[in-house]
Amino acid sequence: QVQLVESGGGLVQPGGSLRLSCAVSGRIFSSAAMGWYRQAPGEQRELVAVITSGGSTNYADSVKGLFIISRDNAKNTLYLQMNNLKPEDTAMYYCNMKAFAFNSWGQGTQLTVSS
Repeated sequence: QVQLVESGGGLVQPGGSLRLSCAVSGRIFSSAAMGWYRQAPGEQRELVAVITSGGSTNYADSVKGLFIISRDNAKNTLYLQMNNLKPEDTAMYYCNMKAFAFNSWGQGTQLTVSS
């Protein structure tokens, strides 16, 4: 069974930076397409960024040039570097893995951007 565990959320002032991590158990991480999604209260979950097994990336327009998704296959870990954070980035951030028959989610980590 695959498990995804996010960490790194917290309270950040506007303009600040933060890095989220997602540790993935199992042996299929390197073959998986990974993504970060977020969901604000009362809103639908939305895609933030994805990275393929080959390292190609794609971002939501709202975070292009501000967020960077990356992966370390040796550590089975996905990252999201978030820069110049804004109050509208406040949300629960979820890690997602798609590989073979798996479509798995983590439990989420909360980011709050506020002064």
